Amino acid sequence: MPLLRGSQKLDEVLEKRVQEMLADEQYLDHPMREVLQQLWCSVAWQLARLERITNISDRYQNAARERVRLLSRRYDRQIRLLERVLRISDRYQSMLKDLNVALHEASTHDLLTGIANRRLMSESCRQADERSLADGSTYSLVVLDADHFKLVNDTYGHDFGDRMLVELAQKFKTSIRDQDLCARWGGEEFLGLFADADLHEAEVVVQRLLTAVRLIALDCDGAEVGITASIGLAQHVSGETYADTFRRADEALLVAKRRGRDRYVVAP
Repeated sequence: MPLLRGSQKLDEVLEKRVQEMLADEQYLDHPMREVLQQLWCSVAWQLARLERITNISDRYQNAARERVRLLSRRYDRQIRLLERVLRISDRYQSMLKDLNVALHEASTHDLLTGIANRRLMSESCRQADERSLADGSTYSLVVLDADHFKLVNDTYGHDFGDRMLVELAQKFKTSIRDQDLCARWGGEEFLGLFADADLHEAEVVVQRLLTAVRLIALDCDGAEVGITASIGLAQHVSGETYADTFRRADEALLVAKRRGRDRYVVAP
């Protein structure tokens, strides 16, 4: 058998040798020629069958690889779509949260001044009544009304009047204690709920509040405009509701108005 040269393969050499022997006339009558012919045909058939199987396998593998590639691309698209949906969902959830906060704020706080509104104050007073019944605690209510506020609106305009109300609200808010609550009760009238405060403690806060109001000086076309306030103060007593306490504080406010304004009066 000739030596293999270069990259020639053994099976190619054998195939060529067998074909040469079968074609050589000197072997026509050789007893082994027929057996070799049958063996060669069988091998050729097996090789052809193996090639068909290989081709089928290759096509299947190619199809499988293509299917995997398509599925991978589809998966990538779905992942990107899911990421976009999640981002949109996060923004939507954040918007809903902000909206809920804004709605709650709007339902419990005055839109102009930003402090508590009448609804929140009424609920807080009702809770104070419940605590008083449960543990015997007390509280005080303060009714504040801006003096001559109609004159302020008529003289300087309603926009300036709104600025004055905002300033009054801020003075009220910064004058009370951390545990207290102040609210815009309506128009130029404000209400303060001083938790666990008797008249002595409440008067200290009220005096601080009156001083803060007297220091208000808002600019209006180069002129400084101030304002004063009248206050009625009442301490809750056992057996009455916050509505009863408020009524007594409001009556004390009217007395403060009649006495010249810019002062507070304690309800009997």
